[in-house]
Amino acid sequence: MTLTKEAPREIAGRPVTLAHAAIALVVLALAVAAVTTDAFLTQTNLTNLLKQMVTTGLLAYGMLVVILTGGIDLSVGSVVAFAGILTAGLSSGLPLPVAMLVGIASGVLFGLVNGALVSRFELAPFVVTLAALTTIRGLAFVYSDVPIAPEDESFFWLGSAMLGPIPLTTVIMLAVFLAGGVFLSRTPAGRSIVAIGGNAETVRLAGISVRKHVLLAYTISGFCAGLAGVILASRVGIAQPSVGVAFELDAIAACVIGGASLAGGKGSTLATLGGVLVLVLINNLLNLYNVQSFWQQVLKGLIIIAVILVHRASRRRT
Repeated sequence: MTLTKEAPREIAGRPVTLAHAAIALVVLALAVAAVTTDAFLTQTNLTNLLKQMVTTGLLAYGMLVVILTGGIDLSVGSVVAFAGILTAGLSSGLPLPVAMLVGIASGVLFGLVNGALVSRFELAPFVVTLAALTTIRGLAFVYSDVPIAPEDESFFWLGSAMLGPIPLTTVIMLAVFLAGGVFLSRTPAGRSIVAIGGNAETVRLAGISVRKHVLLAYTISGFCAGLAGVILASRVGIAQPSVGVAFELDAIAACVIGGASLAGGKGSTLATLGGVLVLVLINNLLNLYNVQSFWQQVLKGLIIIAVILVHRASRRRT
């Protein structure tokens, strides 16, 4: 009982600070974008921006849950590819909702396998998910080594549907963050996941199953990656086994920008969403400026390093 009361207090002050910092970064990026280019505030660009953030956002939330346990999930990009191409392939022979559910379920299955290897066999998360990255990518190519473009127009509905001025997929992503925030801060399972990253032995001594909650964390990550894969395939209109390369890096970057500690136990859902917005805004601005892709990667890496240094300095002052 002591654990469930004290664990939230350990991060109670920090998420508010991280959320404020993330919001400040978003506001700054928006201000720079609005002032420096006329194309940014157009309806077309803003809609594309909202759509583009969905994949990174879903992966970032799943990654945050895993990082809070002190783990990492490098397989999410490959899961995106497999879930998308599986859904596209099955949509020709199954009702579309069923095909999409199977695609999402594949992500859940991969998450369960990763979680079982990490929790039950106590293997290093980096090694397990790195192996899963290559294995799942290979399975995507085994299923189809060429892109699949469904001809049924209904396949594109999820990726193109709008709720007023906001894409439906963006609403889905925000719903995941809202529900996920409540899960981590208000439920015993969510609090236990956060506490495991802080001190797994203390959690174990308190009578809470560490294995079960680590397994749950990786399952959530797999679900988010499967959902992201289905949505991305529907939005683009074509599923490719090669898609999703380095998606896991963007997800990790969003968590880090949001102040999550890779050592586990510290992180905020709202701040992670802010990190997603910062990344997407940077990518969008650089595209509007016609900056070459490799320079975008350089700039993104420098920003991540700068954010880490700022977080470290602020921790030392406190």
